[in-house]
Amino acid sequence: MTSQTQTPPGGSAALLQRWEQASVTTVWLRPGDWYTPAAEALVEALDARLDTSPAAYRLGQARSAAGVGITEAIDDMAVLFKAAGYETAPIRSIRALCEGWTAGNPPVLDAPQMTDAESGLGTPEYLVTRLAEVYGRASRAGEDVTATHALVIVDVSVESTDLWQRIARNAAAGEALRGAYGVGHPMARLGDGLFAVLVGRGTELGAGIAALREHIDQRARAMKGSNLMRQPPRVWIESLPATHDFASELVESLQR
Repeated sequence: MTSQTQTPPGGSAALLQRWEQASVTTVWLRPGDWYTPAAEALVEALDARLDTSPAAYRLGQARSAAGVGITEAIDDMAVLFKAAGYETAPIRSIRALCEGWTAGNPPVLDAPQMTDAESGLGTPEYLVTRLAEVYGRASRAGEDVTATHALVIVDVSVESTDLWQRIARNAAAGEALRGAYGVGHPMARLGDGLFAVLVGRGTELGAGIAALREHIDQRARAMKGSNLMRQPPRVWIESLPATHDFASELVESLQR
């Protein structure tokens, strides 16, 4: 399906088209829902050399209302600025996008959430559920979870009270974790800049950690955001306890 893009005249029309084409072939997940009038407004502001922050804020609201994750929204906007000849999106525009996305995404309190909105990874509740599956399989097979699995804990947090910096940091770290371990791997955000990955103990454990460090460094450089993330990140292996009840307590103790 192709989007029904309504374009303004002149150079902004060509830029909007380049942005859409580049985005849907690289970072965008559902091509049919890419277009929004907020995207058009952002292109017009950029083409006119105006402050893009107000339009970026509205784009963040629109992306959130459409159910687009913050990581996808940030990556999409970065494509625009690259299409316009810039090395990266300006920090003020990223901040405005994140603030708009947050404003358009009020928390849902009716039921426990299994997906963390900022990172796109699982929530602590999701991780506890996946741990229950691991302990259940081990019990049926007569295996010892403490010998077969562990948690890799990743801390990229820095001192910051700014909402947009927190969102950008968690989005970048979530993308780095997916890049290192793959989509669908049991991972969760435990707090601002703090993540856990459920891994098997084996020869590939060290290689996974090395790949993770590389992906975090790549994301930080791509966003010009090394000051938003601890460099190098703190990474350590947390042994799992003997029972799922104790593992649940461990996950709770790691949260902040």
